[in-house]
Amino acid sequence: NNLQAVSALLRLQARKTKSDEVKKELQEAQRRVQTIAMVHEGLSQTADEVVDFDKVIANLLRMAVDLATMKDQHIDTNYMGKFGMMPAQDATPLSLVLTELITNSVEHGFEGRKDGHITISVGRSGPNLNVVVEDDGSGLGSEEQGGLARSSGSGLGTQIINTFVTNDFGGSVHWEPRREGGTRVVLDMKLRAAQDE
Repeated sequence: NNLQAVSALLRLQARKTKSDEVKKELQEAQRRVQTIAMVHEGLSQTADEVVDFDKVIANLLRMAVDLATMKDQHIDTNYMGKFGMMPAQDATPLSLVLTELITNSVEHGFEGRKDGHITISVGRSGPNLNVVVEDDGSGLGSEEQGGLARSSGSGLGTQIINTFVTNDFGGSVHWEPRREGGTRVVLDMKLRAAQDE
């Protein structure tokens, strides 16, 4: 499909560039396009623009961890709860938010470490969605413990998370230290399809 073609073009361009900074930015753009493509692939299997988000998230977790880890790293992911069926207008931005959170954990929380764990816990009651993403990584820096996220590079990932959760889902994002060490991010959202009803 067209998104796969865009992803392939970004990958080719990243391979050609000599600048490590440009290469990293192109790889991040490619990851974001792949995330959207994965949701659209799930949607293509149904006639009513609704996707089983639990199937999508399993593939997204694997992809996000694979793309963000170094050769000698092993990051385990654990996923609890159910997202259920979700319309495209919710599935696409939620996929981007979760991919950014996982990538942030791997790239910043586990930098210089051989292994780590990321857990995603989901609670859904009708249109209300609560998602908790926890890692046992290095945790938030002292200047970041006031509810701010670890930002990567330009901070675009954090901006994507905050924009989608607050503007699109009318929700909140709370970053905090995990009691056992690491970082805990709590997302409280209302699915947009339900907001429109």
